[in-house]
Amino acid sequence: MEKKKRLVKIWDVKHMFESSLIIFFIIGALTTTAVYYVNTDEQYTSTPASPATVAHSPSVYDSLEGCDLFSGKWVHDNDTYPLYKEQECPYIPGEFACGQYGRMDSKYQQWRWQPHDCSLPRFDAKQVLEKLRGKRIMFVGDSVNRNQWVSIVCMLQAVIPPGRKKMHKIQEVKQVQDVSLLTFKAFDYDVSIDFYWAPLLVESNADHPTKHKRTDRIVHIHSIEKHAKNWVNADVLVFNSYLWWGTPTLKILYDSLEDSTKYNVVTNHRAYRMVLRIWSKWVRTHINHARTQSYFMSMTATHHKGIDWGMQDNENCLNETEPVTKEHFWESGSDLKMMKTLELTLNNLKERGVDVKMMNITQLTQYRKDGHPSIHRLFYSTLKAKQLSNPSRYADCTHWCLPGVPDIWNELLLAYILRGLK
Repeated sequence: MEKKKRLVKIWDVKHMFESSLIIFFIIGALTTTAVYYVNTDEQYTSTPASPATVAHSPSVYDSLEGCDLFSGKWVHDNDTYPLYKEQECPYIPGEFACGQYGRMDSKYQQWRWQPHDCSLPRFDAKQVLEKLRGKRIMFVGDSVNRNQWVSIVCMLQAVIPPGRKKMHKIQEVKQVQDVSLLTFKAFDYDVSIDFYWAPLLVESNADHPTKHKRTDRIVHIHSIEKHAKNWVNADVLVFNSYLWWGTPTLKILYDSLEDSTKYNVVTNHRAYRMVLRIWSKWVRTHINHARTQSYFMSMTATHHKGIDWGMQDNENCLNETEPVTKEHFWESGSDLKMMKTLELTLNNLKERGVDVKMMNITQLTQYRKDGHPSIHRLFYSTLKAKQLSNPSRYADCTHWCLPGVPDIWNELLLAYILRGLK
C-alpha cells in the first residue's frame, strides 16, 4: 500500500509537470498569435503615404535610365491597346475621330512601341495623375501638338469621376474669337494640361487657331513675348514646330503685323534657324529651369507618297491598314535639314546649361502609314466634286487617329517627365 501511494505521488508530480509544460506552450502560442494580430492590425490601420511621399518614391520609370526609348519596333498588342476607347473620350475633335467618321478597321489602335533594350511600364492613369499632382503641363505649337495634347487628356480623363474634371477655352482679351489656350483640369489632383496655339512659335499671320489659312507665311521675327508670356508658369513645357515651315519661303517682318510693308523674303530653312534662335534665347532667359522641365517634339512623318513604300506614285495613306515593317524606313516628305537645325539649337542650349530634351519620335512615326485619318475625319468646308471623285486628293496623311500613334508619344514623354519629378 505504501509503495502504491509513492507511485501515485510520483505520477501526480509528473502529471503536474507535463500540465505546466502544456500550459506554458499554450500561453506562448496565444501570446505569439496576439502579437501577430496586433502587428497585422497596425499594418492595415497605419496612415497612408501622403501624396508628396508617393510622388517622391522610386518610380517604375527609373529602370529606363540609359535606355534609348526611340530605337525599337512596333509590336501588335491587342491585349493592352488601345489605352482608351474613342467613344469614351468626349474631347476628341472631328479631325482625329476616325471611327466616328467611317473608319471600320481598328488594328491601327493596337500597336505597342517596343524599344530594343528595355520595355515601357504598363500605363497606369491613376499613378500618372498622382505623380503629376499640383503640376501644370503645357503643349505649345501646331495641330500635331494639339493632336498629342488631346491624346494625353484622353489617356488620363477616364479615371477621373464626372464633375471632377473640366475642359474649357481661355480667350484673348483683345480678340474675343481668338482662342489661343485650351485647358483641361483634373480637380482632385490639381493637375492642368494645356494647349497653346503657336505654330511658328513667334507672332505670325497663322496665330488664329481656326482662321489661319494663308497663301503665304509671315512671321514677326522679334515678337515672341505675345505668346511666351503665357508659358512661364508651366511645370512642364512641350514644344513643337515643323509643319508650318513647309513653304519654300517666308516673309520676315521687323515691324508689326499691321505694318507688313517692311519685310525680307527668306528660305524656310533660314527662317526656321532665325526663329529657333529667338526662341532659345527666350527659353534661356525666362524659364526657371530648376522648376520647369522643357521638351521639344521632333517632326512626324507625313505619308503623302505611296511610292515610298512600294505603292503607285499617286497613292498615299488612304486605305493603309498595316505599318511598314522595313527597318529604318524613311518617307521622302521628312526634311532632315530642318531636324538637324533643331538638334543644333538644342545642343547649343545644353552647352549654355539649359537642357531642353528632344523627343525624337520621327523614326517611329515613319513606319505608321496606317495611323492617319485619311478621309475618315470631319471636314469644315464642303468638298468639291473634283476632290470627291478622287479621295486621295483630300486624304489627311499628316495628323493621327485617336486612339493611336500619339498615345505612344505620350507614354515616351511621360517616361521622361515622371523620372524628372524626383
